[in-house]
Amino acid sequence: MRKKVVIANWKMNYDFHETTSFIRNFLKIVFERKINHDNKEIILSPSFPFLHISNQILQGTTLNIAAQNIHQSDKGSYTGEVSAFMLKSLGIRKVILGHSERRKFFFEKNDLLSKKIKMALKYSLDIIFCVGESSLERSKNKQFEVIKSQLKETVFHCSSDEMKYFYIAYEPIWAIGTGKTATIEQAQTMHEFIRSLFFNKYGQSISDEISILYGGSINELNAKDLFNQKDIDGGLIGRSSLEMEKFLKIVQS
Repeated sequence: MRKKVVIANWKMNYDFHETTSFIRNFLKIVFERKINHDNKEIILSPSFPFLHISNQILQGTTLNIAAQNIHQSDKGSYTGEVSAFMLKSLGIRKVILGHSERRKFFFEKNDLLSKKIKMALKYSLDIIFCVGESSLERSKNKQFEVIKSQLKETVFHCSSDEMKYFYIAYEPIWAIGTGKTATIEQAQTMHEFIRSLFFNKYGQSISDEISILYGGSINELNAKDLFNQKDIDGGLIGRSSLEMEKFLKIVQS
């Protein structure tokens, strides 16, 4: 059975004190309230400067840390960049790649993301790979074509053995911060489609085992209904992960 996976993507939020306080308080509440997380994986993704201390705080727990990005090279003259080589030296084992904000604001295309995937795999990092369609693409009924292309040109370059390093996160870009809302049915339909692509490419076993997460404005009110869908294995949480009680309710969902 696939584990449920909840990822808190804090993006460019929280300073040193806010990051460390949140993590320590989160652990304390989980312990005090005896919140069961045996059947789920909880991953926190703070900003780069706080990865090391965050990872140290979580040592000996079942929670994990993920970086929000890597460069496509392992070292070199790339001022301001961070490599998988560096993350590995810190004991960081997971990274988010292909997030819609990286694609939009930093113009990351599939060919670049394919290089980043190779670099992450070189250092045995688990990859939370994001896919999603824009409002224009959905209005033209091209959402399935877009998702298929995003996977075909990146993840599907990898071998069956390398699939053990992947999570897939579906982001309906058209429904994030726009006032529009994807229905439960729309989310499940896309997750089912993504799983079918993995079945066609890699077969039943990998299709059944890979975790496909939803990244479309999950909150404490809709999380349970989303997570109860057959092909939705958890969530990549943005805004709601910045509020302790909301995030705890999502975890409990």
